[in-house]
Amino acid sequence: MFRTLGGGDLTINRTKETHHHAVTELCEEGGRLYAHALRTGRILRADVEPAPCLMEFALLHPDPDDANWLRPVPPSVALAQRLHPIEREITEHRRQSIALTEVFEPFLALSTQETAPTHSITVLEGLDRINAALDLATAQCRTEVLTVQPSGRRSPENRLLEALERDKPLIERGVRIRTLYQHTARFLPDRLAYVDQFTEGKVEYRTIDELVERLIICDETVAFIPVREDRQVALELRHPGLVRYLVKVFEFMWGRAVPLQAGTPYETDPDGITDIQHSIAKLLVEGHVDEAIARRLGMNVRTCRAHIAKLASALGSGSRAQLGYLIAQSGILDKNH
Repeated sequence: MFRTLGGGDLTINRTKETHHHAVTELCEEGGRLYAHALRTGRILRADVEPAPCLMEFALLHPDPDDANWLRPVPPSVALAQRLHPIEREITEHRRQSIALTEVFEPFLALSTQETAPTHSITVLEGLDRINAALDLATAQCRTEVLTVQPSGRRSPENRLLEALERDKPLIERGVRIRTLYQHTARFLPDRLAYVDQFTEGKVEYRTIDELVERLIICDETVAFIPVREDRQVALELRHPGLVRYLVKVFEFMWGRAVPLQAGTPYETDPDGITDIQHSIAKLLVEGHVDEAIARRLGMNVRTCRAHIAKLASALGSGSRAQLGYLIAQSGILDKNH
């Protein structure tokens, strides 16, 4: 709208300055000049030179009696002249909208009838929303839950309490549960006490040396994976292809895991090296540092370094650099463990 259309005595500025703007942004100078012309009934042509927009917007027209003067166009007339093309354009857009709606209406009806909308990937932010989605998925689960539970930074008590509250109703309904832990879980009293509560029913626990991240799959229809290390953001996956892929990943790890009741996976081979030390040797050769190896195998750094020291002793290594060479030369990574 016009910024200034009134006000007091008029001081004419004859500076010839070119300026371009929309009619909805009439400059202050143009507003003062137009207001002056309306009050006095006319204005000298020379006085409006600083605001050529007044003529461009057809707010002034030549005085038929004297070419040196200009007369103002009434605001109501000027407004109607400016609105007419806009209203015509709006009418045309409405006509096009109606025509497009008529074209797509049959397809919209077909889509509504035959393809129900689904959200194949949902981002869950915050533990409350993540837990609410997990609770809903497990409450609807009727056949099987697959879970991968690597060691994490959160306190074991909190994680196990959540798992207990979620698993117990499933087991009571006869839902099968298969859970993968890392080998280090065998030496965690609280984890073993948790497992002992479910010795009956369709519950199986296995351990493996290395797990990448947490995974929960319900009835092979919905899966949950974390996005950030702090587990404050997760993805809820309902795309059949993605879920099937994750099920295959779980089955691959499950087939290589050791049943929790089968005894320790840390037994020493004839070469004097345990299974966990074989896993550490593999990661050492790949170039991982102690902290990364400990994190991937679910143990603290001190325990990891103790295993590295035993590995070095078994291979007769006197340095870290020599240890990598001896691991490669020993052939221990060529064995199936």
